[in-house]
Amino acid sequence: MRKRATKPAAGTVLTVVTVLSAVSLAACSSSSDEQEGPAQAPVNQAQIDEALNTPTTLTFWTWVPNIEDEVALFEAKYPSIDVKVENVGQGLAQYQKLRTALKSGEGAPDLVQVEFQYIPSFTITKSLLDLTPYGAGDLKANYPEWIWNQVAPSGGVYGLPQDSGPMGNLYRADILKEAGITEAPQTWEQYAADARTVRDKTDSYISNLASNEPAAMVGLLWQAGAQPFGFDGEKTVTIDVNSDAAKQVYAYWQDLIAQDLVSTDPDFTDSWYQGFSRDKYAGWLTAAWAPVFLQGTVKDTAGKWKAAPLPQWSSGEPVAGNWGGSSDAVLATSKNPIAAYELAEFLNTDPESTRMLNEQQNLFPVQTAQLEDSAFTEAKSDFFGGQPVNELFSQIAPTVNTDFQWLPFMDYAYSRFNETIGDAMTNKGDLGAAADLWQSDLEKYAQQQGFEVN
Repeated sequence: MRKRATKPAAGTVLTVVTVLSAVSLAACSSSSDEQEGPAQAPVNQAQIDEALNTPTTLTFWTWVPNIEDEVALFEAKYPSIDVKVENVGQGLAQYQKLRTALKSGEGAPDLVQVEFQYIPSFTITKSLLDLTPYGAGDLKANYPEWIWNQVAPSGGVYGLPQDSGPMGNLYRADILKEAGITEAPQTWEQYAADARTVRDKTDSYISNLASNEPAAMVGLLWQAGAQPFGFDGEKTVTIDVNSDAAKQVYAYWQDLIAQDLVSTDPDFTDSWYQGFSRDKYAGWLTAAWAPVFLQGTVKDTAGKWKAAPLPQWSSGEPVAGNWGGSSDAVLATSKNPIAAYELAEFLNTDPESTRMLNEQQNLFPVQTAQLEDSAFTEAKSDFFGGQPVNELFSQIAPTVNTDFQWLPFMDYAYSRFNETIGDAMTNKGDLGAAADLWQSDLEKYAQQQGFEVN
């Protein structure tokens, strides 16, 4: 899904308080010898048939709008199954309620939407069912490697991918043309030069890098080959937010911010929306969900936009980062795991359901077959001057760096980003020093929660 789950720090910190006890408890007591039982035998077809033909009510927590339409397809195919769809909040708001339900032992759903970066925070507490015995492992070949890696950490499969956000460069061709620029920059060096030209010759910034948006910066770190986070699935975390590769990215943006060549306005605020409408921003380094988002946000700029890949750090094979993406996961507490898994698989692999998720809910596809479907790739966007934007992002998707992991406490990590690097961006400060502070803080926090820091 779109990144809306990442909110300014004030909203995030409230959720962090709820997360601490769950994470620390698991970190201090988790042991494969103590808690892991015998491996579950693969579910057979007879068991699946029985589950799907037994009157059952499933509860599904998701914030995808109108997903009842796709659920209805499943219920029509399996009339014995009744699915109760509930939107209890988006992103962190939902996770807070989910952790409360899990802790109390009451009210947790069978199936739940979980963003990629938060999967480890639920696997550490053993809250998600490993879907391998239910047949999920057989689906691996249907996805780009990096997408599958997001749901399959530490050898298990803990969700079925639903959408993703490979990153590209959306830009106002008319504003760049006014500045004498006729094509999107292919390198970050050229992007910086173009940023100066745009600022000197127009009233616009080449882009806005939101100071309250850790997911965007992390996506840029992802593209640059930095590995800021890691988790072995048990007790050891890797924290490297101030690596040489990461500091190269911070230094690049610090230079542009200091010269007033990019703005750092908080995103998804009234003033940010107005910035697009008033031509303050000549572009947006963003994800594959953004083209449709812009169409509904700044309709009066239709036909003025173009899309291109992210600029590259070096020549050769193109590389992208990712911003966003989610899965549907079955909770370990579900009393109907087979039916819940079959619902997740149907929603995210059935051709009609996945087509609807893209065309009705505007989710960017994750299956290779969808990304290569001519009906999807050849669709032209009037908002982007007739450009087949889907084709561009379909070509970008396989170039996302495959080796990227998350911490089991990304809620806290993102909130501290806003208070370190985010503050430095806002105040035109030293992003490298802020990264050192972020690093130190995360290491200290991890140790306090019982993790070993690699």
